[in-house]
Amino acid sequence: MPPQPFEPLFENLQPRTVATGFVFTEGPLWDPSGTLYVSDVDARIHYKVNPETGEKTVIRENSGGANGAVFDQQGRVMICEQDARRVCRYEPDGSLTLLVDRFEGKRLNRSNDIVRGPGNSFYFTDPDKKALPEEEKELGYAAIWRLNEDGSLHLMASDMNHPNGLAFSPDGKILYASNSRPDPHMHAYDVAADGTLSNSRIVDPMPYGPAGELDGVPDGLKLDAAGNIYSTGPGGIWIWNADEELLGVLELPELPANLGWGDADRRTMYVTARTSVYSLRVKTPGIPVQP
Repeated sequence: MPPQPFEPLFENLQPRTVATGFVFTEGPLWDPSGTLYVSDVDARIHYKVNPETGEKTVIRENSGGANGAVFDQQGRVMICEQDARRVCRYEPDGSLTLLVDRFEGKRLNRSNDIVRGPGNSFYFTDPDKKALPEEEKELGYAAIWRLNEDGSLHLMASDMNHPNGLAFSPDGKILYASNSRPDPHMHAYDVAADGTLSNSRIVDPMPYGPAGELDGVPDGLKLDAAGNIYSTGPGGIWIWNADEELLGVLELPELPANLGWGDADRRTMYVTARTSVYSLRVKTPGIPVQP
């Protein structure tokens, strides 16, 4: 295979198998203690994984379809539960705190991924998924929400069909979001000083493979400190440079669903891909998610 334009971003392109034996992995989140949070969405189990040995420790069963996760300012895990249609927080004593599950009395759709935003806020995606029966759709639209420190919820955008992964640029002035269906693409918004979004635009189409959605959809999304964009999608990990120029698609042994930065130097990319978790070493640190 000829050299790929994205190869200089990696130490090598040979992924290491971190752990396997899952049903459908999602939500990789590196803990500074040296472990990795991983959700097995379809098995409804949330794990901690030892990245050196692959040992899996069950944190929680009946996880509500735990998906995207991030740390708050106190180092507590905040997590989207797509099946339970809510955002929750893990407390130090092991209890679970409901943060939000409704807007103006209407239930959220299927909260998917979450990222820390400006002003001690958090932004999360809430796609109007096709898997949600029509009679259970109370909002009537897909959305990107902002959850403020005081617990208030604010609608930031509702013009995407199926917002999924999301991530801010290193300077916080652009919010990227992957759109899974029916028109798969990478999306972007400009971010004002007060956190509001404007200039909604398509960065690049991410067309399905020959088998349609079975070949993967735009999903998890992260940026590194140089502004390079990495999104799981059809066929592998799609990679753009900081100028939003597509560098190519990195194929893995299994179709990836999400990715996250880890290790003390934030230069390990942990990728959740169907039944397994893989890792790749990169040359530029990822944008941190720890407090």
